Amino acid sequence: MEGIIKAICISEQKGTEKHPVQDIEIIEDHGLEKDAHAGKWHRQVSLLSYEKREEFKAKGANVEDGAFGENLLVSGIEFTSYPVGTQFKIGDVLFELTQIGKSCHSHCAIYHQVGQCIMPHQGVFTRVIHGGHICVGDTVEVIENKDSRMRVAVLTLSDKASIGQRKDESGPLIEKIMTEHGYNVTGVTVIADDENEIVSQLINLSDRCQNDLILTTGGTGLSARDVTPEATMEVMTRNVPGISEALRYESMKYTNKAMLSRGVSVLRNKTLIINLPGSPKAVKESLDIILGPLKHGLEIMKGEASECARK
Repeated sequence: MEGIIKAICISEQKGTEKHPVQDIEIIEDHGLEKDAHAGKWHRQVSLLSYEKREEFKAKGANVEDGAFGENLLVSGIEFTSYPVGTQFKIGDVLFELTQIGKSCHSHCAIYHQVGQCIMPHQGVFTRVIHGGHICVGDTVEVIENKDSRMRVAVLTLSDKASIGQRKDESGPLIEKIMTEHGYNVTGVTVIADDENEIVSQLINLSDRCQNDLILTTGGTGLSARDVTPEATMEVMTRNVPGISEALRYESMKYTNKAMLSRGVSVLRNKTLIINLPGSPKAVKESLDIILGPLKHGLEIMKGEASECARK
């Protein structure tokens, strides 16, 4: 499958409408040069189908290139039909699909004009694997995802770490350990201990980013701001209590304070979510406990393995 770039759009400041340019430099693991939404995160470059934009335009909306906040408007490719992990190649430039759709917290000008916006449902987001130069009219090639590793997102919950008052050590440690065990860690995100924000992130990382596993760290204690278990239970479709029960039981061998943990483990559709403690030491101990059976559980969840009864 191939497509053609119809427009390249950037905005130098967030909160301002993107404007078209004829060509642009794509920076590896960053995004479009001078674009305010570029950076070291999983939504470096946004793409939108030209045909979907034209369908919307036919309804009477005055929609110009970049009006939906898209970086690349591409004809010939229906981006939402491809799974996360698919790659898009433009010359030397290589993008990896990381998220399908988005939550629309502050409605754009188009929404206020016609009461609807297509980016939350038709837009996709990518990470830049390899940079280079692209121009309007360049060919976009679709490359099937061949990475069979389980996808894991790490979510650190900490008021202080979220504003830079404390360094997040647990999140990077989880990333290191999971990578060493053959998992594809798609990102480490740090946010405050806010229940609504945690719920939003868990939904996004499971539904739109299609992670197989989300490991949270922090927010499982008894303080008023420890709301990770409540947020996790709110997004649950099925409970998986045995994992957290095993964590508490085995962790009691290290410290009797383990009984104070309120961490939970749940499924949200095809994503397993496990609450881990906040300290690096406790994180390592917890992963030592669960890593053995974890892969088999994920394979069962994905339909890649059968239940193994003991004989």
